[in-house]
Amino acid sequence: MYDACRGRVWAYVVSRAGRQVADEVVSETFAIAWRRRADLPATPLPWLLGVARNVLRDTVRAQARRESLAAEFHDWTERSAPGGTGDIADDVADRSALLTALTTLADEDREVLVLTAWHGLRPAEAARVVGCSAATLRVRLHRARKRLLRAVDDDAATATAPAASGRPTRAQRVREEV
Repeated sequence: MYDACRGRVWAYVVSRAGRQVADEVVSETFAIAWRRRADLPATPLPWLLGVARNVLRDTVRAQARRESLAAEFHDWTERSAPGGTGDIADDVADRSALLTALTTLADEDREVLVLTAWHGLRPAEAARVVGCSAATLRVRLHRARKRLLRAVDDDAATATAPAASGRPTRAQRVREEV
């Protein structure tokens, strides 16, 4: 089976993701096939291509998470570096306000915001996760951002007024990040 299908599985992965990841995805695909050999159908190629598609999807998601985490670390280090753009106390307050506002949102709003902002998925990728079209997800994302900003503004309105230091308010800082 490996000799008969390996080339076609590899070609499928290359056509979807390029040569850089093809060997790794094909190896993982056949490792899964070996572990699940009892589940293999008589004609294994379609099954193997489905497994390769799932492995590739997981690989792309993992890469997006790594890139998002790297960007977040980069942002944190720039803010906390001497001469950085913000105060650590402001960052903590902003994060707290944002998390508080997120808890007030519906699960569907929270999910699209987290997929795009924290996991770094593009709208088309996030749409596949939630099972809708990219256009529908963009509309949901726009509405979720508006609701989040409204929740942050409501929270800021109940907080005490900032000192007249000329610095932006918490709501303004969070609005810039969203």
